[in-house]
Order: sequence, then structure tokens, then C-alpha cells
Amino acid sequence: MPANAGAARKPLTPHLLDHVPAALTGAVYAIGNFDGVHRGHAVLFETAKAEARRRGLPAVVLTFEPHPRSVFHPEAPVFRLAPLDAKARLFAAFDMDGLVVIPFDRNFSGRTAEAFVESDLVGRLAVKAAVAGYDFHFGKGRAGSPEYLSEAGTRLGFDVDVIGPVSDDAGIVISSSRIRAHLEAGDVVSANRLLGYRWFVMGEVIAGDRRGRTLGMPTANLRLGADCRLRHGIYAVHFRREDGSVHHGVASYGRRPTFDNGPPILEVHLLDFSGDLYGERIIVTFRDWIRAEARFETVDALVAEMRRDLEAARLVLAGAAAGSAVDRALDAVA
Repeated sequence: MPANAGAARKPLTPHLLDHVPAALTGAVYAIGNFDGVHRGHAVLFETAKAEARRRGLPAVVLTFEPHPRSVFHPEAPVFRLAPLDAKARLFAAFDMDGLVVIPFDRNFSGRTAEAFVESDLVGRLAVKAAVAGYDFHFGKGRAGSPEYLSEAGTRLGFDVDVIGPVSDDAGIVISSSRIRAHLEAGDVVSANRLLGYRWFVMGEVIAGDRRGRTLGMPTANLRLGADCRLRHGIYAVHFRREDGSVHHGVASYGRRPTFDNGPPILEVHLLDFSGDLYGERIIVTFRDWIRAEARFETVDALVAEMRRDLEAARLVLAGAAAGSAVDRALDAVA
């Protein structure tokens, strides 16, 4: 289970492989990219924690940054569901004890599977047990497989647990690709169901053109990553400030076609709130889709539609069910 929602935790600190604290070596390692940190990954974490507790050892996440596809195909980077800062929050919410990050670049990708296991896992981390997913591959040419890892563990003296596919209620395997497809369609409810928590983004509030203020609906603006392929449109959201306070909001993600059709930006209007948020690092959690982005012939028509969006968001947020155990644990990570 995730961490106790009442127990405040900080996001895990990422440690590079060359600078891992002694307290996090000789541990049980959950290994993978973990983009999305979805319900399938949750089973892997629970398995790692159970084995770690049985042995009296830490349960540590070992992950790779950036995503390999961003290295091999920089012209078409993968839509990141959970960049490293988001993963650090999620791993804390899942009550993992530590986080080790291996920088993924072309040099690392050229290392053999044998070198990764013998030099990194055994030599540097003194692994006692490893837990990985059924589709985890590593090393040059992706030659390292779960079967290879298990054989290496038997040979080198550490245990390996391989987690099979985890399916949803319809019997379809949960994957980051499915979650991305839902978000690209604006279906945040289905994406959240597969994640096991509400999808969120993090960022610093930037100065905009203050047009929302002139329209009577001031917004907090965030620039999301260039890889973000969330469908352009209007969403009901929650907005968490640095002081831990949570506010209801309505968010627009898109290019503002009524005005300038510029670069995509996330604009969040907080319901029943006034204050200066510039420079503050905030978290926006997506609850539901309201409508697609649209171009309006007049500003008055846009404002009228925005007011309808506010009322739609209020209805969605007022009637929303309580979050999952992971959502409650995330609320305690600050």
C-alpha cells in the first residue's frame, strides 16, 4: 500500500549512481523506467517493499533518465507522463525508501547487459534482490532480458523477482502507451483509472500576457514540456500551492486560437481565489474533460463560454468521488 496519507513525506532525493549513500546500497531494487508510474508499477513496488521488509533492508527505486526514446529520437521525444520531479513525488507516495538515477545516454546504451549487472548492480550497489517487470530490457541492443537478469542473479548471488503483466477490469494490460493515448484524446478519467491516481503536472507559474485578468478571469500560467501531447481543451482541475493549500480550478491547455494561436500553454483559473502566484512552483491535478479548445468570433462570445466552463468545472469538482489511496498519499508529499 502507499504511504500513510497522514504521514508527511518529502519527495525522494535522486542520487546518481556514483554518489549513492551507503544506507541505500545492499538493498532491494525496483528497476525500470517507470514513466507514468501506473498500477502495474504499483504491484512491482509492493513486491519490492515486501521483500525488503522481510530482509530488513531498504526498498530502493533504480530508474533511468531521460527516457531512452528521447535519446535515440530527439526529433520525436516521447510524451513524458511523469518527469523525474513527478516520479520523485510518486515514489515517496508509494513509501519507497530511496531513489537512484542512472543518466541514460548513448554511452550508457552501448554498455553490455553483463556490464550493467556486474559493475552497476553488484559492484556499485551490492544488490541483494531485484524486482523488474516482464518487459524490462537493458544493455546494448536490449540484449538484457528478465530471463537474463534472473540467470545473472543465480550466478552472482542475488535474488530476482519478475512481475508479470497487470490488467485492468476489461482484461487489457495496463501500459504507459495506453495512458498516453487517453491523455492525447483528453480522456483524463480513463488515464487516471489506469494510473491509479489523478494525473498531474508540476511547474513554476510564469508571467503571461495578463489577458485573463482583463477578461475578469485571471490565470496562473505554466509552460509544459515540448513533448506534452495532452489534448488541447478545457479541464476541471485541482491546484496545489507551495503552502500545501488545494484549490478548485478550470484549466485551458492550448494555443489561444481566438487571440494569437501561439505556443501551447496551460492556463489555470482558480475558483474563488485571488492572489499573486508568479514564481511559485505548483501542482495541477486533472480531474475531468470539459470541452475542446475552440476559436470564437468575438471576445464576448469567448467570455460567455468561459463562464459556462467555470460552472461546468464547479459541478464536476463538487460531485467528484474521493481520490484513491495513492492520491491521499500524494497529498502528504510536500
